[in-house]
Amino acid sequence: MFEVALDRDPDHDVPNINRSVPAVLFIPLPFVIALFLLPRFVALLRQQEGGNRPFLALIGLCIAQSLAAGLRWGYDVEAMRFVLPVLAGGLPPLVLASFQSLIHRDRAQVPGLNATPPLVILALVLLAPGLIDGALVVIFVGYAMILLRLAYAGPDGLDEARLDGAAGAHKALLIAAGALCVSASFDIVVLLAFEWSQGKNVPMIVSNANLLGILLVGLTATVAARARVPSLPSEETEEDFATAERDRDVLARIDRLLADQKLFRDDTLTLGRLARRAGVPARQISGAINRLAGKNVSQYINDFRITEACRLLRETDMPVTSAMLESGFQTKSNFNREFRRVTAQSPATWRAENRSPPRE
Repeated sequence: MFEVALDRDPDHDVPNINRSVPAVLFIPLPFVIALFLLPRFVALLRQQEGGNRPFLALIGLCIAQSLAAGLRWGYDVEAMRFVLPVLAGGLPPLVLASFQSLIHRDRAQVPGLNATPPLVILALVLLAPGLIDGALVVIFVGYAMILLRLAYAGPDGLDEARLDGAAGAHKALLIAAGALCVSASFDIVVLLAFEWSQGKNVPMIVSNANLLGILLVGLTATVAARARVPSLPSEETEEDFATAERDRDVLARIDRLLADQKLFRDDTLTLGRLARRAGVPARQISGAINRLAGKNVSQYINDFRITEACRLLRETDMPVTSAMLESGFQTKSNFNREFRRVTAQSPATWRAENRSPPRE
């Protein structure tokens, strides 16, 4: 609460100096962002056990950073100026670690890299505070480049993501990389603000940085986490099983798994899990499908799912939603999009034109 003393002239409609007006409760924008992310953190916490820990930690860090920024710039809590840089230094490594959890462990590790930035920033807080902003810019941009390198392989590169969620997780990866670049640009703006206006506009800049940076990271973490499946006991793979020129044999193995064992009905199927079941490295599966079928793995699996959905729509009275779930899809939007890709029609229209005649 605060008071505003105002003058009032009896002959004019001017405020009175002795009059006090009760203040409106001030809630800094970073607090609003923290409140916005909190339900998503709780929902993700209840969703699964263990599989989403990196994303849970990432959203938790976004919430903590928002609260610290609100205390620092909204309520002028000086102690937060020592905490905020360390939290910021931990954000890019946690973003990377989160998306690495969607990649098979033999390709995901960046040894020693993820623990370094927060330790470097902590050392600068204690020894050379003037270098903190420049170091954060380097860290954010550097990790954005690493994320973009991960994204270069496309959705198939996220081989531990659900096949129907890999595309969304890949987009989230790209947005997260962009969010780190946005945060780095705001750090540069903050540096310039101190140079040009002695930090007069810093609170507004930091609030916007939270809105555009932390909010984007928190939301992309929520989206990508939905593609993560619980860890299963690892199955031994034959790393040296086949070479690229044996694509037909690899594809034949995959087709047998999908057609004979109906593996496409598993809505938690991932490229990594498919690779372990087939005894073929994930990269060989992706390469064989790309070269022989001209599609990515998700599209190839969805072709089997759409074929099954068409059979159910043609031969049974099953509702469209039930046919969708039975064929391995989880969401209507993905089902409808893939159904149109394969048949060029909506499920209802296709059923109306291809329905089997009633038996007499």
